[in-house]
Amino acid sequence: MKNYMFTAICIATCFFGYAQSKNFIDQPYLETNAKVDSIVKPDRIYLSILIQEKEDRDKTSVEKQEREMASVLEGLGINLKKQLKIEDLASNYKKYFLRKKSVLKSKAYELIVYDGLTASKVLIHLEDKGISNVRLTKTDYSKSEALKLILRSKAILKAKAQAISLVEPLGQALGNAIYISDKYYQNRNYSQRNAKMSLEYAPSNDLEEPIDIEFSGIKIESEVKVRFAID
Repeated sequence: MKNYMFTAICIATCFFGYAQSKNFIDQPYLETNAKVDSIVKPDRIYLSILIQEKEDRDKTSVEKQEREMASVLEGLGINLKKQLKIEDLASNYKKYFLRKKSVLKSKAYELIVYDGLTASKVLIHLEDKGISNVRLTKTDYSKSEALKLILRSKAILKAKAQAISLVEPLGQALGNAIYISDKYYQNRNYSQRNAKMSLEYAPSNDLEEPIDIEFSGIKIESEVKVRFAID
């Protein structure tokens, strides 16, 4: 008897779910898509700085170059604790003909700056100290999450306006939204010139006149698909 009752409940539940699904499919609805986007200026610029032990007569150490780098960055108003961190620490072994094995140390750092002008100053002043292995790794926008919510709201309103413009000429009314999905895109494309950030400076270049590097804007886009019931 218990088994019979259990089976009956299952059948009733399945039938109820099927009826709900059928009602949802059978009711008239309108589906519309909408996209909105915004292009923002990046306010987080990530630079990779590699310092290597030099194979010159004095074998300039990584530690000495590190101190020079820190002095340069602090002179540019950069907060080392917040904006600079070590990426990698390695020792590369090289063999030389008729010489003993020599150990060449290296350190890699990630530096965050907030505008292209500061990035340009970093390049020029580090180059002046003999630290030239600096490259751009990525750019970002710090308020992208807040902007994403704003764009979602705008996309929903745009989808609703599109739907109303379609049903009103038919003398019908737009009902509630019965299905909503959304997608989010962020395009960080920038030119190959910016990606490399490899600049050469002649000895006569004036350190007081840095190049203001322009970075391409970041395109943030929101897309929604909405199904509205038609009354």
